[in-house]
Amino acid sequence: MANILPFKRIVVISDLQEGPISDGPVPTVEWFRERWLEGSRGSTPQRVEASQPVEVEGGYIERLPLAALKSGLVESAEIWSHWRGEEPPLDWTTGSPFLTRRAFRMNGFEAPFSSNDMLGYLEAFGPPDILCSWGLGVAEEILLACRESYKIYNSIDAPALRIPSEVSRHFDLVITGAEWQSHVVRERHPHMKTTIMPIGPEFASDQTFKPLGLSKTYDVIYVAAAQPYKRHDILFEALNRLPRSIRALCVCGYGELAGDLRQQASALGINVDFVDPPGVSFAEVNRLMNQARIGVVCGIDDGAPAILTEYMLAGIPVLANSELRCGLHYITPETGRTASADNFHEVLREMLNQPQTFSPREFVQKDWIWSHSIKKLQNIILEGQSN
Repeated sequence: MANILPFKRIVVISDLQEGPISDGPVPTVEWFRERWLEGSRGSTPQRVEASQPVEVEGGYIERLPLAALKSGLVESAEIWSHWRGEEPPLDWTTGSPFLTRRAFRMNGFEAPFSSNDMLGYLEAFGPPDILCSWGLGVAEEILLACRESYKIYNSIDAPALRIPSEVSRHFDLVITGAEWQSHVVRERHPHMKTTIMPIGPEFASDQTFKPLGLSKTYDVIYVAAAQPYKRHDILFEALNRLPRSIRALCVCGYGELAGDLRQQASALGINVDFVDPPGVSFAEVNRLMNQARIGVVCGIDDGAPAILTEYMLAGIPVLANSELRCGLHYITPETGRTASADNFHEVLREMLNQPQTFSPREFVQKDWIWSHSIKKLQNIILEGQSN
């Protein structure tokens, strides 16, 4: 990869799996390569032209590649995911017209994921200049096919490395969510570059999340998947120890526990409304946050959730579990408070009584929105290329 700007292409591989499950035979790499070359499998990589300027918006998967485009680091950006069935869709654009999305047929369901389809694409068109792999990761053979790429990994969730050593050794940079994670990476790979810059909260969009001047309908909002590790029980127990006049809203974009959470809240007799999966748009999430006084993060084994700075950019302070393993450095006297599960109700009460204490949006804009983080990332990449 030449040490010049802009680089041609960034590819972000999420660990999202979609499509109907199939156990049919998987064609060879050569078969897929020919389909890509003849155009029947999808379009060639190319710069996506749009009439409007690039906007850094959407979820944490989208915001880093869009920031790379907006800043001039790259000329084009793609997001790749995995397809469980026999007929992956052709490439498409949703959300942002600047992001090409591709789904590749999986060879199997064991992580890190292998894909003859992805290897065929890489053989047909070559590797991207910058390759980002998130979460459960991809098989070593895919990283070997991208040996010329600058390769970045971020676990997303609390484990620092959710991939085996034979895979993690190929990365040039590991993005972490806390110093203890960086230490874990260095224990496995002593000379590997790390940086504490989790892609969710660090690539926040102050255009997507912003104050709207709405009246406050709710005292507390929790935007979190309906899954056990988000620890809704901590919020519910805190509400159970506070006056029933305290009103809360839980917004769940995905997860299997939505029905259980409703039952738990009803059994306790606490005042909680719910937005169930599949959730609502980012604009609607911002509107709902604007109707609350405080945002909470109750989990422990969570990988610096993006909602930390999204709450703050919407103008509301955050109460986070003091045992949260990644992301507590975003909680400052200006942005919020931390509390143990046993003391969550007391600190929640104190914050509700002192709303004027906090200025979260201004504090986040100084250091943690995407425009700051993409400059840090660009400097790290260029430094790595010059060594």
